[in-house]
Amino acid sequence: MPNSRILQLIFIIIISFSAYSQKKTLQTHSITERISIDGKIDEAIWESAHSATNFVMQEPDNGAAAASEKEVTVRVLYDNEALYISAILKDNQPDKILKEITQRDNFGTADHFGVYINGFNDGQQDFRFFVSAAGVQMDCIATEGNEDYSWDAIWNSDVTLTDEGWTVEMRIPYAALRFSKEKVQTWGINFYREIKRDRQKYTWNSVNLEIGALLPQTGRLEGIENITPPTRLFFIPYSSYYFENNTTTSSHTFKAGMDIKYGINDSFTLDAILIPDFGQTVYDNVELNLGPFEQQFNENRPFFTEGTDLFNKGGLLYSRRVGGRPSTYATTDEQDIDVKNPTSVNLINAVKVSGRTKSGLGIGVLNAITERTFARAYNEITQKSTKIEVEPVTNYNVLVVDQRFNQNSSVSFINTNVTRNGTFRDANVSALVYDLNTKNNRYNLSGDAKYSYINRYGNADDKNGISTSIGVGKKGGKWRYNAGANYVSKEYDPNDLGINFITDYHGGYANLGYRILKPTKLFNTLRINYNNYLELQNTSGRLQQAQFNIDISANTLKNDYLAFSFYVNPLKVYDFYEARVENQFVTLPKNIYTSLYLSTNYNRKFAIDITPHSKIYNEKKRIMYGITVSPRYRFNNRFLMTYSLDMFRQNSDKGFAAFDTADEVVFSERDIRALTHEISAKYALSPRMTLNLAARYYWAISENRAYLSLKNNGSLVSGNPFAGDTNINYNTLNFDLSYSWWFAPGSEISVLYRNNGSTYTNLINRNIGPNFNNLIDSNLNTIFSISLRYFIDYNAVKNIF
Repeated sequence: MPNSRILQLIFIIIISFSAYSQKKTLQTHSITERISIDGKIDEAIWESAHSATNFVMQEPDNGAAAASEKEVTVRVLYDNEALYISAILKDNQPDKILKEITQRDNFGTADHFGVYINGFNDGQQDFRFFVSAAGVQMDCIATEGNEDYSWDAIWNSDVTLTDEGWTVEMRIPYAALRFSKEKVQTWGINFYREIKRDRQKYTWNSVNLEIGALLPQTGRLEGIENITPPTRLFFIPYSSYYFENNTTTSSHTFKAGMDIKYGINDSFTLDAILIPDFGQTVYDNVELNLGPFEQQFNENRPFFTEGTDLFNKGGLLYSRRVGGRPSTYATTDEQDIDVKNPTSVNLINAVKVSGRTKSGLGIGVLNAITERTFARAYNEITQKSTKIEVEPVTNYNVLVVDQRFNQNSSVSFINTNVTRNGTFRDANVSALVYDLNTKNNRYNLSGDAKYSYINRYGNADDKNGISTSIGVGKKGGKWRYNAGANYVSKEYDPNDLGINFITDYHGGYANLGYRILKPTKLFNTLRINYNNYLELQNTSGRLQQAQFNIDISANTLKNDYLAFSFYVNPLKVYDFYEARVENQFVTLPKNIYTSLYLSTNYNRKFAIDITPHSKIYNEKKRIMYGITVSPRYRFNNRFLMTYSLDMFRQNSDKGFAAFDTADEVVFSERDIRALTHEISAKYALSPRMTLNLAARYYWAISENRAYLSLKNNGSLVSGNPFAGDTNINYNTLNFDLSYSWWFAPGSEISVLYRNNGSTYTNLINRNIGPNFNNLIDSNLNTIFSISLRYFIDYNAVKNIF
């Protein structure tokens, strides 16, 4: 090849790399003209704005330029109150634009346009706003590795479908953003487009997926001058009515309260709930739990999900503790006294303050107070009830200080504190957490050091413990790897405000992963990960875990998703928790676990998810297997229905059954079956009005085959004479039919009809029909509720007063 050709090729490569990695800049200017947000872009003032074009594909072909027939043109203007954005999204097949109408924050099966805004241009936190081709809004606060869609801002948008594609207009008030008071400002900005039918995602400023951190890869918005952050003060009063009925009682309840949001300054926001009402939150998927640990549930209460990224640092917060079960429970040995313990504690109020400064300092404070709670003891002879305090007035507090630097690293201090009135147990946990990355985001060092202190209840001794971990690895490029170790002392206990099951161990892990960054002849994406983990108990030195895992996942060229998992446990390990007695353990046999997952492309009207899985033990007749099948059908852009069937079977499982009369541990060999039916449906009357159905029936039985004795060496032997009945037949039903109407920005009317109930018995019936009928004939609880929430912006009403 001639030298001139070589020089030309080198020049083209250099220019291409520079264009791929360089930050783009878009100029804007202020306006006084009024813009109507109708999606038509017909105001003349738009022609005066500079345009952002030349979008680049983010996925699947990272770095490829957008085709001319899919060109995007974005313009930005601003006035004293808001930022205005218009987008023209060309599509040479406009009749194939997907536009499912969903609930807010649900992307569904639709094309999307979005804008990412960072008012401090520091690569730390984006405010992201999306709108679908059906006009549905989505928004979130994004930090590295996390998008919080529970955050809902008040902004306007509209779309119009055209013969050449579709168009978007947005108005984003400054109250929905965070920025400084500087006279001349430069913001970080990026624009996003998703073409759903092709599963293609584009951005204006290129995002290099070989680089670990994505947030700093935005462009710049220049030309913003002389704007002032508004007073961010919002009131959301609410009122609700509940009618509750079952076969024994019925009741009418009225509630009223208020949420308050106040911007303390440019960076920090205060959120408060006064007289909270969580009566319409999503139900929990309760299951039969035969293990030694509690079932962990998702947080569904908006206050504890919105803007909680800071509070989740270090993994010390399990917010379901606030308002959850009391920390103690009442018991009695007298047969004539019936004790009923409460299942939850009422929340009085909660407040949180959070935010991040321009220098990257994030501070979060969350405080909640719950009320004094009693159990009821009823004497059947005297026919009198007495109250037994099981939870005093309790204060829950979380403090987080998180310093980010170099746009990709952070060091955090976290403290959680639970203070209970009187002599009840108090708890305090502190942690130092670090996440350090090289300048090019290729290599990472992360870890933590945690300390817990418990002021024990009654005469019990105080206790303190530690937990620490460290990991190092490569997080960018096709090949990625990491390794690390952890240590947890026996007395470490964060469970008053966190959740942790296993202590008194040390372990180590190593991971190796490979991924493609551009499509191949077979796959759009492909990831292969190998992981191994070893864990030993500190006290005895016995092996608790020894697992070697392979996970493979891929998206085909037709955008069907495939995954395969193969986990090998080649050594005998020891479980120190199943026996429910300290220092007693049971030996677990070698085993192999496999699973497959197929999810067909949701762009099709009919799609299906299938997940078979099994675990084979090195023990006669002991096996676990199951399958989940979930078909879904999209009748049209308004109506979607999904059904899920989950079947689970475990033969010759061995686990804790009871204590005998001598307080000796009794194990059982048992067969476990579980069956779950779930139906969900959505009918969208408009982008702001939906009808929703969610129903779940869960049935599980545990049938004992023989009782076993646990020996000191961890082995189990047959012939235990225990005569108790520990069979379990558990059924639970949840049925929710709801209507939601966002009748004004931030304001909603919601109506809920709910049925729920459960049965628990020792009588085993293997036929689903009688079990379901018995559940329906039991004391089902029926709730009908109406809730009204109204959003009031201080800036909009201040002149009235």
